[in-house]
Amino acid sequence: MHPSVLAYRDSMTSRRRARSIVDWDFAVQTAEKLVRPGPVVHREEMDEIVAALRTGAAVSEGHVRDFTGLHADSATAPVLVIDRMGWVKANADGFAQVMAPLMDKLVERRRPSMVAAAIGSRVTGAEAGALLAFLSTKVLGQFDPFWDGAPGTTGRLLLVAPNITAVSAELGVDARDFRQWVCLHEETHRVQFTAVPWLRDHVRGEIRSFIEATDVDPENLKAMLEQGLRRVGELVRGDGASLVDLFTGPEQRAVIERITAVMSLLEGHADVVMDGVGPEVVPSVHTIRKRFGQRRKSGRPVDVLLRRLLGLEAKMKQYAVGETFVNGVVGKVGMDGFNAVWTSPQTLPSAAEIADPGSWVRRVHG
Repeated sequence: MHPSVLAYRDSMTSRRRARSIVDWDFAVQTAEKLVRPGPVVHREEMDEIVAALRTGAAVSEGHVRDFTGLHADSATAPVLVIDRMGWVKANADGFAQVMAPLMDKLVERRRPSMVAAAIGSRVTGAEAGALLAFLSTKVLGQFDPFWDGAPGTTGRLLLVAPNITAVSAELGVDARDFRQWVCLHEETHRVQFTAVPWLRDHVRGEIRSFIEATDVDPENLKAMLEQGLRRVGELVRGDGASLVDLFTGPEQRAVIERITAVMSLLEGHADVVMDGVGPEVVPSVHTIRKRFGQRRKSGRPVDVLLRRLLGLEAKMKQYAVGETFVNGVVGKVGMDGFNAVWTSPQTLPSAAEIADPGSWVRRVHG
C-alpha cells in the first residue's frame, strides 16, 4: 500500500480512537458556529495576499539558511495558506493524533467507556471546539512537525491569511513587510525541524512520556476535576497556576518543563532570526517588532483571562526567555557554537540553562 494512503488511514484510525474521549467531528462543527469572520477582503486582494505569503515563505528559506547555518532540503514541508476554519480542521486532526496513545492506554486498562460516560465525548468535543474557535483568531502561522503527508515530507507550514491581514491592519504597519516578517518566523521553524532530523521524534517522545505519566483511573480523574473546579476562582483572580498545572502531577510537570525548554529555544531562535534577517528584507522590522511586542503584552480582559486559564501567558514568555538564551550563547561562542544545540537531545538546554546561557556554554563547550 502506498505510504501516503497508510498515513491517511493511520490518521483516520487515530481520530476514531481519540473520539471516545473527544468527538473531534463535533468539535469542528462547534468551531464552525463560533469562529468569528476575518476581515472583509475582495477576492482579487485575497488572491494577492495568498500569493504573497507563498512567495514570502519561499524567499525566507534562503535567508534563514544563510543566517542560521542550518540547511534543510527545499520542498520537504508543504506551505498551506489557509483561513481560520482551515486552521481549526488541521489542529483537530493534530490533537486527535496526539491523543491516540492516551486512548490506547485507556483501552489497555479496559476503561474507555467509563471515561467517556463520565465526561461525555460530545461535551468535551464542544469544549474543544470553543477553544479551537478562540485560538483560530489568534494564530498567525504554525509549523506542524507531526503531519505525515506525501513520502519525503516533514510536517507542513500553515499560514493563516485572515489573521495576518487583520493584525497588520491593527498594528498600522506595512502589510507587505508584516507578511514577510511572519514568514521568516514560521520558515525558521520549518528549517529547525527539517534540518535536525531527530528533533521531531524527540518532541514526540516527550509527549509520549507525558501520556505515560497520566493517571487514567476514573476516580483519580474525578478528584482532579473537583480540585481544579474549586481553584478556578483563584485563577480568575490571577492567583495560582494555570488549569494545565492544576490537572498535572509531578511526573507530568517534569515532562512539561523539558518540553517548555525546547519550545522556548525554538521560539526564541525564530525571533532572533526575524530580527537578524529583518533589516535586509523587512525595512520596517523595528516598528513591527515594537508594536507586536506591545500587542503580546496587552489584550482585552477576556483574552487575558483565557490566556491565564490556559497557560498561554507562560507560552508568551517563551519568546523572551528563549531569545535571551540564543543571544546570550551567540554572544559567547558565535552562531556556529550555538548550533551545537542541534547535535543531539543531550545538547538541548534544560529549563535551568534556558535561564542561564552561560551554564549551557560551560556544559557543552567546556
